[in-house]
Amino acid sequence: MPHSIDLNCDLGEGGAHAAELMPLITSANIACGAHAGDPETMRATVALAQRHGVAIGAHPGFVDRENFGRREIASTGAEIRALVTDQLIALRALGSVRHVKTHGALYNLAARDAAVARVVAEAVVAIDPALRLFALAGSVQIGVAEEVGLRVVQEVFADRTYQRDGSLTPRSRPDALITSEDAAVAQVLRMVRDGVVRATDGTDFPIQADTVCLHGDGPHAVAFARRLNRELGAAGFRLAAPM
Repeated sequence: MPHSIDLNCDLGEGGAHAAELMPLITSANIACGAHAGDPETMRATVALAQRHGVAIGAHPGFVDRENFGRREIASTGAEIRALVTDQLIALRALGSVRHVKTHGALYNLAARDAAVARVVAEAVVAIDPALRLFALAGSVQIGVAEEVGLRVVQEVFADRTYQRDGSLTPRSRPDALITSEDAAVAQVLRMVRDGVVRATDGTDFPIQADTVCLHGDGPHAVAFARRLNRELGAAGFRLAAPM
């Protein structure tokens, strides 16, 4: 039996490709009205995912549409708990949610700050301990969420570069994104097949890839998703949402 890998995409954020991307992915992270989205887009994206048998995930972030949730906002633990709780509940009202993946600045904060990671995990467990948490592979959040009792899915990125410590290169840097489709595909194949990724300083480090994130807001997102499907299949992988 071939190895399986999940292909996830952040959707419901105003991109124009959701209908074309949905048949090509296995998990959808749906914006819950804070950094992007509204009840109408949430409902439409949930319905689209249900139609294609795609696992539905909540994608909560900071309430900061101006910066698309990519600016870190000083918040108490109680405020972060409320952010995650309220956005998860809002999406669950529209359909069956299988996983949670925080967005942008909140994602990166939880990846490096154990206290924030614990608040996020506890908020998810309080709603439904059967939910899976998508978290940056190798980050602080992995162990914390597992301690709280969540099933954690380690996430890698197709089109983002990495630092030697396993963190994503900040978007403020010119080398944060991989713009070459060939290079992005090569990075994905190394991560899922060999368990290795190359940092921007040229060093390789081990990484666990349970799910691969591709961004759906680029002009070539659909073509890239099709190619990833083809290349992963040729490498012996079956696309499937995490069990």
